[in-house]
Amino acid sequence: MIQIIAGEKGKGKTKFLLEKVNNAVKDASGSIVYLDKSSKHMFELNNKVRLINVSDFPISNCDEFLGFLCGVVSQDHDLETMYLDSFLTIAAMKDDEICHAIQKLDIISNTFHVDFVLSVSKNEADLPECAKGKIAISL
Repeated sequence: MIQIIAGEKGKGKTKFLLEKVNNAVKDASGSIVYLDKSSKHMFELNNKVRLINVSDFPISNCDEFLGFLCGVVSQDHDLETMYLDSFLTIAAMKDDEICHAIQKLDIISNTFHVDFVLSVSKNEADLPECAKGKIAISL
């Protein structure tokens, strides 16, 4: 399953995402991973959540990012949910790659039973049709 938290920069998506991940830890039976563009939010996350600073890795395009995600998934068979803050930035994604990425995330999610929660810095109206059905909240 893929959920999208959409909204322009500065609308509170990260705050919402941090609350969501910290609440999810209470009921999680598996692992939770939080991917971000920095380690800035390290002390705001529950210590049971694994924070990955994606900018520490040489990722330069969407397909490299998807391969990176597959590597994370392959390392943890108990992985339950991945939270991706600043999704477009950490995935080094161009606007025309959003549908491609969502299709691949759907495949990964269904195959390995991992849920993805994405923070996307775009208004709901600016997202392509392939993403609109996955919006959980629009800020």
